Amino acid sequence: MDLGDLLKSNAVFAGLRVKSKKQAIQELAAKASEITGLSEREIFDTLLQRERLGSTGVGHGVAIPHGKLTRLDRLVGLFARLEQPVDFDALDDEPVDLVFLLLAPEGAGADHLKALARIARQLRDPSVTAGIRAAGDAQDIYQFLTSPLASSNAA
Repeated sequence: MDLGDLLKSNAVFAGLRVKSKKQAIQELAAKASEITGLSEREIFDTLLQRERLGSTGVGHGVAIPHGKLTRLDRLVGLFARLEQPVDFDALDDEPVDLVFLLLAPEGAGADHLKALARIARQLRDPSVTAGIRAAGDAQDIYQFLTSPLASSNAA
């Protein structure tokens, strides 16, 4: 599974301005609502509920908030590079500036887990995160995330 299967170019945001973890999730829920046609509130509540189980801040400035929605028919990814890092209660206590949001259909099961593993593998690679942080705009980030080079580095 390539990130290009999860992520469309209109779902990548560079320089997202937020001041907190909750605001980051809220902004991404609003953008996910536009992309999926589902209720912003439903998406936000699902993500917040998952976050209460434990932070999705996985370390090294990366967070992967995720959740399952009953009316979703496919896996959907959104990616944001935050303008300023925010406290995300990450495992390493480092602030987060790279957020990959993953939404999955209620019955996605293994596909949801495979997608999460793929995202985590890719964003654990320091050359990938450095490339994303150095990218100029959303289109550059999208190209970088979905390029064969980034995918093979994280395989």
